[in-house]
Amino acid sequence: MTEQQTVHYYVDEAGDLTLFDRRGRILVGTEGVSRFFIVGMARIADPENLRREMRRLRSDLLADKYLSAVPSMRARSGKTALFFHAKDDCAEVRREVFRLLLSQDIKVQAAVRRKERIAADLRERWKLGVRWQPDDIYDDLIKRIFRDSLHKADENIITVARRGNSDRLEALTTAISRAKRNFERRYDQPSDKPTDIQPDVPSNSEGLQAIDYCLWAIQRLFERGEDRYFDFLREKFRLIMDLDDTRNRPYGEWYSERNRLTAEKTKMPTAG
Repeated sequence: MTEQQTVHYYVDEAGDLTLFDRRGRILVGTEGVSRFFIVGMARIADPENLRREMRRLRSDLLADKYLSAVPSMRARSGKTALFFHAKDDCAEVRREVFRLLLSQDIKVQAAVRRKERIAADLRERWKLGVRWQPDDIYDDLIKRIFRDSLHKADENIITVARRGNSDRLEALTTAISRAKRNFERRYDQPSDKPTDIQPDVPSNSEGLQAIDYCLWAIQRLFERGEDRYFDFLREKFRLIMDLDDTRNRPYGEWYSERNRLTAEKTKMPTAG
């Protein structure tokens, strides 16, 4: 009997969906507000091995006297001492986590939205009386990154980082169902494999910590043109969709090994 194949995916986001102030003025790019919003997923071949290795690494780092005075390494900080988070971890910790991730069987797909374009689109919709919620953008990106992925295994387990105080399980299930239907319409093939969605927090999931690091590398590339983190993990990124760069194609620019993403390619005129 052939052993059933279960595939594990881990989903997180980078950036924020803050767009306007109370007067309707665009805040994108101002201090503390990102210019991009990214949703990505990591397919991790051996989550148990990743869990063991990340816990071993964190234990080793906590025992390192060189790092003992770093505030984020103290348990009361609620940061690195409890789980890895790229934004909060110090440079020495980041380097070790990136090196660990490079040794793991991880495949990442991500979808990127340019928030200036989102804001411009929303203003046009408002003129037509169409209202928008931030979750609408998030759910659309979930649908896009999973469209061609969920038909391959006998079972899919998707661990999704909770957004705020809500796991939004029903909305996520709907987005995943739409991804399956889009696959079926495009390829005329069934995509009815069982899919279990499990909202969780990064402190409970090394897989979520891994995708956080991968998305942080993408975010640094788009937000700052800083490519060294992305280049270090480049082999892990299978597809990155820059959906608002429609200079060459109406559906955006898709980056893979055939079309390699660089900092220069992320630059484009801002929305007028």
